Parts: sequence; C-alpha cells; structure tokens
Amino acid sequence: MSLPVLATLLMLAGAQTTPPTAKIDNDTCLGCHSDPDMTVKARDGTAMSLSVKPDVLAQSVHAKLACADCHTAMNEVPHPQRAFVSRRDLALAMDAQCRQCHLANYAKTLDSVHQQAVARGDRTAPVCVDCHGSHDVRKAATPRDAVSKTCASCHEGVAAAYARSVHGRAVTEGNADVPACTDCHHAHDVAGPRRSDWALRTPELCGSCHSNAAVMDKYGLSTKVFSTYLSDFHGKTAALRSRQGTPVTGAVVARCTDCHGVHDIQKSTAANSPVIQANLLKTCRQCHADATASFPAAWLSHYEPSLTKAPLVYAVKLGYAVIIPFMIGGLGLQILLHLWRLMANR
Repeated sequence: MSLPVLATLLMLAGAQTTPPTAKIDNDTCLGCHSDPDMTVKARDGTAMSLSVKPDVLAQSVHAKLACADCHTAMNEVPHPQRAFVSRRDLALAMDAQCRQCHLANYAKTLDSVHQQAVARGDRTAPVCVDCHGSHDVRKAATPRDAVSKTCASCHEGVAAAYARSVHGRAVTEGNADVPACTDCHHAHDVAGPRRSDWALRTPELCGSCHSNAAVMDKYGLSTKVFSTYLSDFHGKTAALRSRQGTPVTGAVVARCTDCHGVHDIQKSTAANSPVIQANLLKTCRQCHADATASFPAAWLSHYEPSLTKAPLVYAVKLGYAVIIPFMIGGLGLQILLHLWRLMANR
C-alpha cells in the first residue's frame, strides 16, 4: 500500500472516530455577556456593547436557540479575534446569519426598495436587525404600534404624519382593524412609492379594507366607496390603466390617495379633511387648475344616485337601463325578422 493511500485512510479513520464539536451552551455565553459593562472597540474607535440581558433574551422568539446558532464563528472559548471597522459593519455581518433560517423572507427583500439601496452601497439602508432587533426579537407586530415606531426610526417625518392620521391614532389605541405601515407597504418586499405599479394598484390597496363589510360595519362606514369609485370616470380610467399596466407619467387620473391623502388621512367629516365640502375645491384644483366654485358639485363623491340623492342622474341612469336593452333587443329582433322574411320568400 502506498504512503499517500495509507495517509488518506488514517485521516478518514480519524475523522470517523473524532466526536463532533459540541456547541457551547447559553449559560457559558451569558457568564461573560451578561456583564452590562462588557464592550469592545471598533477600528473607528466606537465602543460597541457586547452585553446581553438574560431576561430580554428569555422573552425573545429565539429564546430556545443556542447563541452559537447565530454566532456561528464564536463556538469556542476563548473566541477567535474578529475586528469590525464600525458598529454598522457588525450589523451588516450579523444580518447574513438571518438567511440561514429565514431564507423565504430574505428572498422577498431582494425586490424591496431597502435591499436595492443596500445593493448600491447605501450603508444606512435597513437590514434585518435594524427592524427586528438582535437579542430582543419579538413576534411581528407585537404590539401592533411597534411597527410604526420601527419605521419611524428612519422615516421620522412620514411617521409623524401617520401618527396624526385617523389610522395612526387608532393603531396607537390598540385597534387591530386599521392598517399599520406594513399592511400597505408590506414588510420584506417593500415597494418604493414612485414605482408606477404601486400607484396603479392604490385603489385595490384601499379597497381591501374599505370593501370588507365585517370591518366597515363596526364603524358605520359604507362598503360601497370602492365600487362607487370604480363606477365613476376616475375609477374607470384608473381600472383601465391598471389592466393595461400604463406607466404613470405626468398628470394621472385621481386615485384614493390623491383626494384623501397618503399618510395623513383624516375622517371625511374632520375640519382638516381634504374631501370636506369647504376644502373640496382646493383638492380638485390639484388636477383641474381652472375648476370653478361649482365644479365639485359635478361629482357624486361616493354616493349612489337615488331619488333623494342626485335624482336627475338617477333618472338618466334608469332611462339608459331601459332604453339601451330595448334598442339592442329591437335591433336584434329586426335582423331576425329580416332573415325570416328572406327565407320565407325563397
């Protein structure tokens, strides 16, 4: 037997008899890392805390995991030396560990506006640990207002406007029926607000809640705001563009957010609502610059025409419902009679 083959066999035998390295347990880790004063300096001179509060870790969703499941490079004591240029480098390095278990959610982030910013070198763009935390990871949206607080760490101005809105105030009060940031923007595949497909599906987005009878009945709101929007000239044009995927360039047909606002939505009866009668002309002039004082009266809002509300429109609509079938039916009957006469005269 040649020496190389013998050496190979001995190595394989050794590999089979050597027990696998066991992970160090959490108590061993916390023996040092529970020290509140434990820090390390990054290369830029910033002091980074390495302290972990045992009670915080015990309440996280990862409480049953071993520290070394995430800190895979630290599975031996003393730890191998690792140096980071800055605190941000540490966060970016740890973000990669999340992919080991949460690959599906990570894949979604690849299409997000956040990950696109990371890809182009924006080191301030959020990664997993910025939103979810590290040792204090909780269940998503627990509590519910934690979502907007998390987003506010980057989007301070938007968060302030949302907090003053009818949605934001309700979320703060613990109402689970109203949308938090991630209900509209999604969590991992966050779309940029300037994307044309985002603007095209705005009515669908709002309609997902406002056409829900079970939810709207709780607050005495009509579920027909979505259907009435789709039946008027704004909605029909928006629906057509959405089906065609028409790019949003220049002035576009009014969608929900154009009239009601985006993050600062108020009750339609509130004094600062853009759709209250006193403010409606100003809202219309965003698209119709030459609109006169009587211009808003041409729009039915989200009302359906009836004998008591817009009776003339209701009468015309009813007339069309009768006349059009009568005309088409009469035309069809005329053609059939003409064909019958032709056959009878042969």
